[in-house]
Amino acid sequence: MPTARRASVRRLDPHLGSSASSSSSSCPRAGDPPVDALDRHFALEIPRVFSEAERAALVAGVEAARDEWTADFGGEQFSLGRAFYTHLEQGRSRLYFADAAASDARVERRLPGLQRRMRELVAALTGGLAQPRRGFCGPGVHIFPAGEKVAREGGVVHFDTEGLSDYHLSRRLRAITVVVMLDLPDADGGLKLWDVLYDGRDDPGDEALSTRSLIAGYSPGGALVIDSYRLHQIQPFRGDRDRISATVHAAEIDRGRWETWF
Repeated sequence: MPTARRASVRRLDPHLGSSASSSSSSCPRAGDPPVDALDRHFALEIPRVFSEAERAALVAGVEAARDEWTADFGGEQFSLGRAFYTHLEQGRSRLYFADAAASDARVERRLPGLQRRMRELVAALTGGLAQPRRGFCGPGVHIFPAGEKVAREGGVVHFDTEGLSDYHLSRRLRAITVVVMLDLPDADGGLKLWDVLYDGRDDPGDEALSTRSLIAGYSPGGALVIDSYRLHQIQPFRGDRDRISATVHAAEIDRGRWETWF
């Protein structure tokens, strides 16, 4: 379960996340893809994926869409666009798939271009094709309210393997999670990463939690990229500001071909 990776976060060129540097989510890029650095580091950081003006506009769009947020776990957290893992854990997977097209339409109406930009970022990171996963919801936004359970206690310690098929898991095909921070809480709220990769057990146990770890911070409009098989946890945060982040999951289903979802 422990790995030989450095307990570090590698900082990438901020232009990687710009729309100019990733002209199409269907155009592969030459050279060694940045995602390969996850073989040597706990996470990748890309500053300024969204400019300050873009970030502020996205936050305003999320807040204006409050009546369209999906409430999860009794209001402990919300999303704009349906998230697969929350629906799976609440026994609402049928609703997730039934509403996928409408979910994407809501996100596009409220946050024009966000889903495209998140797929472009996956393409830039992987050097491959980044395409929507058929039947699943596209990239969306998580809102963790100030003062609620995650703010007080932190999130659940977990791997991002819920959306991966048994075929994918058994062959340990590559998968990544990309989170762009749209609005930071007043203090804390980073992402704790352990030197532990998924080995088939959803509950890693106390031994895994005692391995080396680090807390990766976020910058406004910047992204963190992790291996979806890496153990991680959202840290508690303080203040009156919600923690708002855009997320896309991606899995390599064929060499250089990635499917994306939320």
